[in-house]
Amino acid sequence: MKHAYFKYIAALLMFGTNGIVASYILLNSYEIVYLRTMIGSLFLIAVFALSKQKFQFWKNKSHFLYLVISGVAMGASWMFLYEAYAQIGVSIATLAYYCGPVIVMIVSPFLFREKMTTAKLLGFLAVIIGMLCVNGQAFSQGGSSWGMICGILSAITYAFMVIFNKKAKSITGLENSMCQLITSFITVAIFMGFKQGFSIDIAQGNLLPILLLGVVNTGIGCYFYFSSIGALPVQTVSILGYLEPLSALIFSAALLGEKLSLVQIAGAVLILGGAAFGELFRANKHKFKEEKGDMVL
Repeated sequence: MKHAYFKYIAALLMFGTNGIVASYILLNSYEIVYLRTMIGSLFLIAVFALSKQKFQFWKNKSHFLYLVISGVAMGASWMFLYEAYAQIGVSIATLAYYCGPVIVMIVSPFLFREKMTTAKLLGFLAVIIGMLCVNGQAFSQGGSSWGMICGILSAITYAFMVIFNKKAKSITGLENSMCQLITSFITVAIFMGFKQGFSIDIAQGNLLPILLLGVVNTGIGCYFYFSSIGALPVQTVSILGYLEPLSALIFSAALLGEKLSLVQIAGAVLILGGAAFGELFRANKHKFKEEKGDMVL
């Protein structure tokens, strides 16, 4: 259990530094995502081969199709997110991106027959107010409208990624993350091929952050993440999951000198607090049902 905690927290902190590492790479957003997904995919393929696991995705074609759609959405989400990093900074882009879990929470009653609760509605309202605080302040400071749009689109495509991944129930663990990352790479590669071709001019100083982003933040990060969440309680995963955006805000302030105003800080609290409130309420509810079921048995 301690090993799983270590891997999960390490993965979240790695993901929290994505925007920081990307800021040192002098390439456009889709080139960064192309290299990240390619290197990460190769790493996970190597880990999968060394672990001598067997492919299971072919057993359920509909679930594999869901996973492919999820991978396409992830590739698109990352391209929008990295463009938002470049346009409006890591802090605000991260807050926009983390509206994605709330979108999933709102559409779950329609897609997964989960009940719409007061807690979910309150969480959703908190996030909306938080986004207005963050974005309104950013616009008044001369923020990029295209960057804001990219941030919102990253959240929407994130929601698609999670929804379709949840539908691919029979494909789990390392195989799930590997197939999804490979699909993301293919998606970004197709986009880049039409956009400019596959030639990328990588300056010598960019090589180290590219390898760090691809091998450590993507390959090792995804491996740690997917190999640990199955061994941890759902509530723990929900609570600790918010270390990622919080660490991104802290790292961007400490390393990049990005600062949020008081209004934006209040918005950040509302966004992360609203999302966490909805998630934790659902986790507590599931836990109560399980305990009640155990008592009946």
